[in-house]
Amino acid sequence: MGDFPPRVTTETGGPYHDNTQPRNGRHTANGATMNLSFIRSIPGILMVAEMVLGLLHWTLIVSAPILGIPAYGWVLFVAITLWILTIALFFVILFDGHRYLSCVPWTMTVMVYHVAAAVLYLTAFAVNAAYVEVFYIFSFYGQLAAAAFFGVLVWAAYCASTVFSFLDWKGDQGNAATNTVPT
Repeated sequence: MGDFPPRVTTETGGPYHDNTQPRNGRHTANGATMNLSFIRSIPGILMVAEMVLGLLHWTLIVSAPILGIPAYGWVLFVAITLWILTIALFFVILFDGHRYLSCVPWTMTVMVYHVAAAVLYLTAFAVNAAYVEVFYIFSFYGQLAAAAFFGVLVWAAYCASTVFSFLDWKGDQGNAATNTVPT
């Protein structure tokens, strides 16, 4: 009985978890932990870029008077929905929410989310870019062209996040049990 370690960690590896140095990069206040190393990681920086560029994308479209075009409804639906979901996922990872929902395979969930977001943003960008030319004679043409530009930047950020999520999932092999055995 004396051989058993007093503290056993069950964290899995990857950029969303910091199991190399359990205390380094984490800030604890009132029982809530904040994973500060996530903000400094490439996936964290990409998620911040997705949030900022996504906000620019949908606000440029909303500020243009294009209420009669149903295609922009799709673009706005995708842009605003993914912006909100990205913010939620960012805070779940930042505040170590994955620790409280350990039954969810987080590496796979994040990868599937980024794949779906990249595909949806590709369709939204394509629709946005296709309809910009229609408004060439109007004063808000520049807004829609800028929205298409930011749309492709957000799509590229989601694609990069997909690559990093895939590499994290591939390194984890989708199996948390391999990393939970104390050595």
